[in-house]
Amino acid sequence: MRHRTSSTVRVVAALTAAGTALALAGCSGDSKATELDPDADVTITWWTGQADEAESLLEDLAAEFEKDHPNVTIDISPGASSTEELLQKLSAGFASDTYPSISYSFGSWASELESSGRTQDISDKITDPDLGWDEFSEAARATVQPTGDKVIGFPALVDNISLIYNKTVFDAAGVDYPTDDWSWDDFRKAAKELTDPATETYGYEYSVSGSEETTWQFWPHLWQNGGEILSDDQKTSAFASEAGVDALEFLRGMAVDDKSVYIDQTDTKFAQLFAADRIGMMTSGPWQLYDLNTAGTDYGVTVLPGTHGDHQTVSGPDIWALFDTGDVNENYWSYELLAWLTAPEQDVRWNVAFGNLPLRASEIDSPEFQAQVEAFPGLDIMAANNVNAVKSRPTVAGYVGLSEAIGSAISRVLQGEGTPKDALEEAAQKADQALADNN
Repeated sequence: MRHRTSSTVRVVAALTAAGTALALAGCSGDSKATELDPDADVTITWWTGQADEAESLLEDLAAEFEKDHPNVTIDISPGASSTEELLQKLSAGFASDTYPSISYSFGSWASELESSGRTQDISDKITDPDLGWDEFSEAARATVQPTGDKVIGFPALVDNISLIYNKTVFDAAGVDYPTDDWSWDDFRKAAKELTDPATETYGYEYSVSGSEETTWQFWPHLWQNGGEILSDDQKTSAFASEAGVDALEFLRGMAVDDKSVYIDQTDTKFAQLFAADRIGMMTSGPWQLYDLNTAGTDYGVTVLPGTHGDHQTVSGPDIWALFDTGDVNENYWSYELLAWLTAPEQDVRWNVAFGNLPLRASEIDSPEFQAQVEAFPGLDIMAANNVNAVKSRPTVAGYVGLSEAIGSAISRVLQGEGTPKDALEEAAQKADQALADNN
């Protein structure tokens, strides 16, 4: 299991900017089919954004699809030396009219991809009952429909953050394990009871690096309190509200007043200390379970604590973006490939086999996923927690600047500098400027 870095990527400001021409097969050619002929020979180009084992799994699936559809040739490759480079290559491809049919894309790119005018719109197809569109989480569906208008592709990967607790630390302190109906007050009380300065043991942890790790841990607190990240028109920030101030004050009270929070400036040390039985609780995702099992840590997993019964979490879905190559046959078969790939029968051989959460709720009871649960206890709870991923992080171009602004504010407050209200209002000004500069 690998933690993706999609949330920290700085996106290219203008996808339609001029770029270096790419020698790709995706949409280059002498003629384009304008009338659909599903039996015509067709080549579609697929950038997977993957490497090593993940790429091999997808290549095997592509070969299987080709065998079942002899008229279809799939030109499959990672597309770039790293996933982070795909957006720049897409931008250059749009400028030279030589872009792929399908590309893996971080969810944070979705709005910019749609604004390029090069994506397909499959809105009229997702109502097909056989597609099972409602089986994808709300956050995943929202990410492939970034402006609420077009549906530009399919979910590719889903995750969320859950509450992971260290049973050894709880047992040593004589504290009852968390339950799925815990409130944040229950959480705070337990964190204080778990903290022991003599052994340098902390109840909870929080990253104060100012990165997206800092930011996205805050969004469930904001949402559960009734707050929003952006205004309705997505042009200005909305987090410096009473809901936002209350959420940050709660975390400040734990970190500064209770001193029950390990303040991590590295994004990584907290997980090591948790595995070593020095931290009682952390909020994280499925990528942590491999390391915890390797370390032999005795842990449990449940949903995030809630506010008035709302246990909303945050998710960072990535997508398979579908591009309109101008050839109706290519467009038809690129859609058919993704509809097939994201069906439960194939997803258990891709996401589940690789150690990711299943895309669809119907896969949770599959033998393939249950085998992963046996290897990584708690993975089933994280998969079920996708029902609490009801909102998606913004995909607007200015989100990176917004995230940096509020991440810095959270970091300062949790280290005892300034008040939540002042810090969030200052962050909102910076966030609004970033949003204005990118719109």
